[in-house]
Amino acid sequence: MAIVEQEVAPHAHNGAAAVNGAAGADISVENPATGGIAGSVPDLDAAAVAKMAKRARAAQPQWEAFGFEGRARILSRAQKWLIDNAERVIATIVSETGKTYEDAEFAEIAYAANAFGFWAKNAPEYLADERVKSAAVMLKGKKLILRYRPLGLVGVIGPWNYPLTNSFGDCIPALAAGNSVILKPSEVTPLTSLLLAEGLRECGLPDGVFQVATGRGPTGAALIEHVDMIMFTGSTRTGRKVAAAAAERLIPCSLELGGKDPMIVLSDADLERAANIAVYYSMQNAGQTCISIERVYVEAPVYDEFIGKVTEKMRKLRVGAPKGPGSVDVGAITFPPQMDTISEHVTDAVDKGARVLVGGKKVENVSGRFYEPTLLVDVDHTMKIMTEETFGPTLPIMKIADAEEGVRLANESPYGLGASVFTRDTERGEQIARRLEAGAANVNDALVNYTALELPMGGAKASGLGSRHGAGGIRKYCSQQAIVITPKLALKREVHMFPYKARTTRMISRLFKVLYGRGKRD
Repeated sequence: MAIVEQEVAPHAHNGAAAVNGAAGADISVENPATGGIAGSVPDLDAAAVAKMAKRARAAQPQWEAFGFEGRARILSRAQKWLIDNAERVIATIVSETGKTYEDAEFAEIAYAANAFGFWAKNAPEYLADERVKSAAVMLKGKKLILRYRPLGLVGVIGPWNYPLTNSFGDCIPALAAGNSVILKPSEVTPLTSLLLAEGLRECGLPDGVFQVATGRGPTGAALIEHVDMIMFTGSTRTGRKVAAAAAERLIPCSLELGGKDPMIVLSDADLERAANIAVYYSMQNAGQTCISIERVYVEAPVYDEFIGKVTEKMRKLRVGAPKGPGSVDVGAITFPPQMDTISEHVTDAVDKGARVLVGGKKVENVSGRFYEPTLLVDVDHTMKIMTEETFGPTLPIMKIADAEEGVRLANESPYGLGASVFTRDTERGEQIARRLEAGAANVNDALVNYTALELPMGGAKASGLGSRHGAGGIRKYCSQQAIVITPKLALKREVHMFPYKARTTRMISRLFKVLYGRGKRD
């Protein structure tokens, strides 16, 4: 593999969270690809968050009153603003994450641009009043309506790996539903969120409707104390704490947490495609994606051929600081402690008998923070790299006897975010996909489900609660209200009302027997 080093001038951040409250010492934002400082932001305290919440609540009724059409106009302007300012946004993302230009453009700009238009268009349909029919006899002739109304103030706590897609991106449907939103981005990558707040202001979003609360963990904890719902993306360990805090306040929460996504390669698979998918979706964004391919199971008859293809492709990857389109393939490790986890998992695997065919160590003698794209074989489930979330540019591949073993091992995990299976028999592939314990499963592909905003994206088991995208991805930011309307020409007194009469009661009892007494008996 080629190691590319390029010093990039630190990005000067020209804005900060606008709040009337106290802040601790500024947080320096590091460029992990160069070691330079990309900018700084205030570390806001609980008092500052409380003032932001007060401002947000004051602004929310006006924003709700815009209606779907008015909110869609703002979101459509934001979509155009994002494309017009794409180079500036990409530069900001790259400066604080160290990811490649392409990872910023393909996985962040493209997603957010699509999301602005998608929610502007689909919010009215997903949140439209629904007429409901009831089987209850006593409701005959009445009008039943299910409606969705914004919760009021939504809090979003975002991760560091995708500051636009998985941080700001969750704010778009919340805004489309008519809520005010306070986003607490990761203190590691807060600059993109502040830039998007600037863009929304330019697009005409009313003051106070969207705010960015920069800070560390206590800032996020303070946010949960003031919102009507919390959306969190991050580790399972922290997600449990967020869920507990939300439960204390009896507010809803939605959590996208850790993953250890498996890929199963059957002996009849298109190995060239499968190898390309395995390399790309394990190394894209330096493996720092919740739904990255983190472990691969390959049937024995094609194992050696598959390993050969993956080895050849991985050795050609270029690693280093991005310097524009096409300059590198794999960028930096954004979060410093993540480097320790990656190193620990690789060392643990080698100590237990795994072999490293490509990579296997940190990139030395460079200014930034990089780990070599790493291919491991002779792995098993005694190793952390096959059972715990690594979140780095590693690809462990295990030989299996057949599809049944692949399914069993794929499901042998506390996580269940995504999964994939490769076979030329797509009907068989679909049947296997249905058996995988994951919120999303792909046949002959991986991760692409995330781009289908019409489909829910959420995890099973310890990978989270709730989902983003689809109808549920915006309805979670609303409360449901049931409305029953009795026509004005209704009876003055319903038959079941006081005073009770034996004759009437016997008549109603006979009616119940006719309606409900015909169930099958064993």
